[in-house]
Amino acid sequence: MSAQETVALVLAQAPVPPQDPGGQGEDFGKSSPLGLVLLIVFAIAVVFLIRSMTKHLKKLPVVFDEEKANAAAPAHVKRAEAEAAKRAEDSEATETPEPEETSSKPSQAKTD
Repeated sequence: MSAQETVALVLAQAPVPPQDPGGQGEDFGKSSPLGLVLLIVFAIAVVFLIRSMTKHLKKLPVVFDEEKANAAAPAHVKRAEAEAAKRAEDSEATETPEPEETSSKPSQAKTD
């Protein structure tokens, strides 16, 4: 028998079916009571999350009007915004521009 005949004979043979066909034994497709408990727990968690989300969404205004939001803001928020604006104005006023180097000669660095 030549090598080609041996290869053809091996490839032509049908594979032997395994004793356990991929974990599909008698318990395949069945779930345990633990799976049911987990499913119920997840369903309860989803119900509570939906309730919480609807409560938070009811607190939001229908239209986001900036004037109404500023009027409803607490005093300490308004004070903080005013102080931040004042600091920004002060920093712009005290900022001095650094003189730019107008030399046309490139600087030469020492190399060792």
